[in-house]
Amino acid sequence: MNIIGPDCLVFGVDDVAACSQYLVDYGLLPVAPDQPDQPDQPDLPDADGASAGGRFEALDGTAIEIRRADDARLPPSLGTASLLRKTVYGVADTATLDQIAAELRKDREVRTLADGSLESTDDMGFTLGFQVSVRRPLALPAEAINAPGASPQRAPNVVAANDAAVLTPRTLSHVVYFVPDAARAEAFYVERLGFRCTDRFTGVGPFLRPAGTLDHHTLFMIETPPFMKGCEHFTFHMGGPSEVVQAGTRFVEKGYQSFWGPGRHRFGSNWFWYFNSPLGCHVEYDADMDLHDDAWQARAAPMGADASQLFLLQHREKWAPGGPPPAAR
Repeated sequence: MNIIGPDCLVFGVDDVAACSQYLVDYGLLPVAPDQPDQPDQPDLPDADGASAGGRFEALDGTAIEIRRADDARLPPSLGTASLLRKTVYGVADTATLDQIAAELRKDREVRTLADGSLESTDDMGFTLGFQVSVRRPLALPAEAINAPGASPQRAPNVVAANDAAVLTPRTLSHVVYFVPDAARAEAFYVERLGFRCTDRFTGVGPFLRPAGTLDHHTLFMIETPPFMKGCEHFTFHMGGPSEVVQAGTRFVEKGYQSFWGPGRHRFGSNWFWYFNSPLGCHVEYDADMDLHDDAWQARAAPMGADASQLFLLQHREKWAPGGPPPAAR
């Protein structure tokens, strides 16, 4: 099945204003759900005047949508503290939608929504959507570096450090689930939807990619007790490691709390920086993920710091020589 990857994650939240501000400060572009041509109006008011939610997009149109937790249009919650209500996958064409519908209708309800998309659930109870992908093609340069022994990627007098750089996430990369049965959860995505395991943490869960992408993973699952079921984190791809670090630094300066990073993962090789969020999960910046095709042989390792990170940098607010000279002895 030609599933490309997540197009959108939908959350039901209590504090729409805080979540909206968070996503804007993270770098996503606010777009009103019913007014896509007015990007400066992220929220639609309910009848009582309260904010109903909004859509926040990356450069390619992939997005996070938030709505009030009591919005009747939302799928039901997972019955845990998780605020994620739906994961919408983009597919290549209507033929793939037909394939998915035929496969899932063998043993579960599949609803066709007014916009032509499909809605169903996986074996863990996560609500899934499937639509012909909204992703817009991007033609953007990657981060340019100069290195001895290689042709320069930046011409003379072109500087790389730019305080005024616009740092907008490019595309929704992946989502991570807490699940009570990782083996059963993996079997659904592999056997029913054609995902492939690229690597796994033994006794924890798999990194999975669908057939329509070469990205190391668009879904990772971690086995946890049932009460923890939900979204652990999501992330968007940035243009390179410098963008990850610079965007993360700006985020810290705006008062958001760093959770893990910056650093570089081993599995996937992607640079990362994770932050706490009001969305009930962590939110990550990432860049430079490995690509794999069907010739790749999945690796396995126990989960831990050594397996999770190639290196981890320590953020400190500022450093500069200063202060009085050392006392004389």
